[in-house]
Amino acid sequence: MAPKGDNVIVSNIKLERMLSMKGGKGEASYANNSQAQAQHARSVLHLLKETLDGVHLNSPELPFVVVDLGCSCGSNTIYIVDVIIKHIVKRFEALALDPPEFSAFFSDLPGNDFNTLFQLLPPLATYGGSMEECLAANNHRSYFAAGVPGSFYRRLFPARSIDVFHSAFSLHWLSQVPESVVDVRSTAYNRGRVSIHGANEAAAAAYRKQFQTDLAGFLWARAHELKRGGSMFLVCLGRTSLDPTDQGGAGLLFGTHFQDAWDDLVQEGLISSEKRDSFNIPVYAPSLQDFKEVVEADGSFSINKLEVFKGGSPLVVNQPDDAAEVGRALAISCRSVSGVLVDAHIGDRLSEELFSRVERRATNHAKDLLEKLQFFHIVASLSLA
Repeated sequence: MAPKGDNVIVSNIKLERMLSMKGGKGEASYANNSQAQAQHARSVLHLLKETLDGVHLNSPELPFVVVDLGCSCGSNTIYIVDVIIKHIVKRFEALALDPPEFSAFFSDLPGNDFNTLFQLLPPLATYGGSMEECLAANNHRSYFAAGVPGSFYRRLFPARSIDVFHSAFSLHWLSQVPESVVDVRSTAYNRGRVSIHGANEAAAAAYRKQFQTDLAGFLWARAHELKRGGSMFLVCLGRTSLDPTDQGGAGLLFGTHFQDAWDDLVQEGLISSEKRDSFNIPVYAPSLQDFKEVVEADGSFSINKLEVFKGGSPLVVNQPDDAAEVGRALAISCRSVSGVLVDAHIGDRLSEELFSRVERRATNHAKDLLEKLQFFHIVASLSLA
């Protein structure tokens, strides 16, 4: 019988109250492990600016409102908001109009480390005179900022109040693990697996249904909140395979060494197989068709652009030939996005054991990881129909 150790049983707690990227500023924190996301976001900036060019500009007397959904707690969200606001300012200036005041809402689940995010925010420029003076102030922000905790699969803002919604690397996170994949009585029971990668057909169908249900809720909420003439720019993990059990880069991240590390804990008697099987990563990398079906069925939005882009590797290493560095980078990357859930499921001590095994296994396969671990992203530009 597996010893209980530091196992923590989480019951009757909704995922949205628990899920977050690793907070703080430590080695495994998201703030210090989101360089790859920053690189991927920069690679699609030209598409973001195309979307912004289509946003209707209201009277400068009305504030222009920007929202980043799934902002997390690093500097990437601040950078993106700056890009959006500076681009909109240029559009007003091109029309010989004074720019409006700007508001930016940073939104994520309640467990997000908003304190770290707010500490990263530059100070607000002093409004001593014109908006132009505010915008010209170096090392200051030119917008009012606020945090909004809550799930983006529901309403978060008043009707017709937002000009631009941005969301990057968040929509692949499901609102919940499909109940059937952790129900031993179900044909979708994901026995022996901790993610959709390599799962049986019924489990894959349950994941796909959950993603599409969640995306439908997301679109319904945004359709109410977006101003007429406003737009959304969305980026999430995607896949090129038609087979949902082949999750591409996301599958390699959670379906290989991470999976094997869970199996190690079972084989070593540190946890039971039932404990492993009751943990599933709530991540689904959709295909273009998965995404498009929901947008078209909703009917509220026109698709300006919907494409799959190669985003590159999630691993950022200084010495690619150093297998130990590659292994550590994978373990830290994996922990920064899933560590909170793992800690809640098996406790801190066993979580340390798990990620040390992820690191060891990844180190032994470092060359293969660098060659094959590549993410693809779905990029969507949507406007109210």
